[in-house]
Amino acid sequence: MRHDHIITAKQLSREDIEAVLDRAAEFDADPGAALDRHPGKLLALAFYEPSTRTKMSFETAIKRLGGDVIDMGPVEYSSVKKGESLADTVRVIEGYADAIALRHPMEGSATMASQFVDVPLLNAGDGAGQHPTQTLLDLYTIREQAGLDDITIGIMGDLKYGRTVHSLAHALTNFDTRQHFISPESLKLPRNVRYDLHEEGAQVREHDSLDEILPELDVLYVTRIQRERFPDENEYQKVAGQFTIDVETLESADDDLTIMHPLPRVDEIDPAIDDLDNATYFEQAHNGVPVRMAILDMLL
Repeated sequence: MRHDHIITAKQLSREDIEAVLDRAAEFDADPGAALDRHPGKLLALAFYEPSTRTKMSFETAIKRLGGDVIDMGPVEYSSVKKGESLADTVRVIEGYADAIALRHPMEGSATMASQFVDVPLLNAGDGAGQHPTQTLLDLYTIREQAGLDDITIGIMGDLKYGRTVHSLAHALTNFDTRQHFISPESLKLPRNVRYDLHEEGAQVREHDSLDEILPELDVLYVTRIQRERFPDENEYQKVAGQFTIDVETLESADDDLTIMHPLPRVDEIDPAIDDLDNATYFEQAHNGVPVRMAILDMLL
């Protein structure tokens, strides 16, 4: 790729995205092709927030490439607890590893940290900001299920704090897509994100109900309400559980509708939907391995 770091979906062109997805498809089709491509390479995991899928898929990815991982571990057992700055932490880690995957609760943290290191730094989520490697695996899943051009996608849930939403919406502007955003009024897309999407020529429509747009959708991307981002618990309780789907909800949907979710889910998707052919969120999570393998392979 043309980049030293992967910080935001905004930096990715259609050419960048397709290069990653094509490489991921090669690894997906023949996992053995990746063995020993990067022997001895070390990926450092610096996660200041909880993670299951992102952290474990990064670890799996580097190991399947022949490398290994070092882990900063829980923040409370690191020098962060003693007051060490993020800049100092990543400068130290740079001396131990060939790439760094960073998750941090502060929006913009990955951009700042990347200015202090020369090894590739991958933004594994920065607060309510961006999550570009999640977006690449989301795009891989969409391409496998519905293609990436001439599709209508609905993104539903917490659009204000959901970093996966912000990244995906920006990346989709590289393709011929129609984007519909469904949320409570208090969780609409942030003004700056809407402005950027309009500047990029996106076809953006906002709704307060799924019913009016569901029959038109090729893809429904459901997100959870980001409870941990709310400054006020009372505000969270006002919207908790408002936007959920079950089998009955989908009666008016197209038979080929692809249902996605970045996970973890709370109560947004009834477990009865898991057995439907168009429920792809666990496959979506599994796609994190070949996609992150492709990203690491190309950066290293």
